[in-house]
Amino acid sequence: MNGQDHHDHNHDHRHDSPETQDAGSQALAEALGSSFTIIKIVMVIMVFVFLASGFFQVGPQEKAVKLRFGKPVGEGEKALLSAGLHWAFPYPIDEVVRIPISQIQTVTSDNGWYFTTPEMELSGNEMPAGPDLNPAIDGFLLSSDTNIIHARATLAYHVADPLRYTFDFSDASNAVRNALDNALLYTAAKFSADDALINAKAQFQDAVQEQVGELLEEENLGILVDYCTVDSKPPRQLADVFNQVTIAREKRSEALNDAYSYANQTTNTAIATAASLINQAQSAKFNYVTNLVASADQFTNILPYYKQDPSLFVQQTFVQMIGPALTNVEDKWYLPQRADGKPRELRLMLNREPPGTNSAGY
Repeated sequence: MNGQDHHDHNHDHRHDSPETQDAGSQALAEALGSSFTIIKIVMVIMVFVFLASGFFQVGPQEKAVKLRFGKPVGEGEKALLSAGLHWAFPYPIDEVVRIPISQIQTVTSDNGWYFTTPEMELSGNEMPAGPDLNPAIDGFLLSSDTNIIHARATLAYHVADPLRYTFDFSDASNAVRNALDNALLYTAAKFSADDALINAKAQFQDAVQEQVGELLEEENLGILVDYCTVDSKPPRQLADVFNQVTIAREKRSEALNDAYSYANQTTNTAIATAASLINQAQSAKFNYVTNLVASADQFTNILPYYKQDPSLFVQQTFVQMIGPALTNVEDKWYLPQRADGKPRELRLMLNREPPGTNSAGY
């Protein structure tokens, strides 16, 4: 029994060995070939995805710098990538740093402002002012006349030198804010409280912008200042006092405006009156001179006739002058001048009773 089984076993082993091994090897080789093919396809796809992930878009209002292992690719302006589609090796080989160029950026200095939050300001529910300032949370500025004021400045700027702004400073935005803080503190010390809060608010704002511009130019941050706005307020603990001062200033301004208006009105009236008097005087002067010239011309014209015969000229002139006056006179007497040149004596007898009547009335 054992012999027979051993014989059958040897018979089966001899029967399966060559063909079975060839078939198994072929199947294994085919399986391995298929696996390698799939792996190659997957690797090609992964390489394609890896390379395709390196494409990036630079916007029209920005520049970009490609860093390879932490260093810019290119030197100077050549390192700046303009707007459009670009490619870089994916991270961690390359890294793309985007830099806004024309986009306006803003920083705010609130070191001189009392404690508040944007949410409180929007809702109007700011914390009530205590009896005193709390230096731990409330900011303030000292004016040139040693008074306390609150001021908050907002600076708008854009990047002019992207490489310097990005790589020469670890935090350029924080450097801009520090310069704005210093400019606000320095300028407040140059203005009195009244000027910074009321009289010269525009000049105070301009001075802050000028000072921060000088500081940024010294630090050479590679930015250009667009504008600066400054909001200044008195301490809230003195709001009522400043309101009274404001009301007094408004009344003073109103009184001055009324005075200026009255002065202008009076001046205009005086100017008009003076102009009228001058016109009248000039008209009278013209008439007087005209009449005088006419009389002079008349005298010049009749002077030769007088020189020829003065007596005749006097009589003719007298008749011409007295004739119109005696037109309606009932009785006329003409008394010529005496030969000796002496005046004639004229005596008139006046009766108390009309002639032709008697005492009886007949």
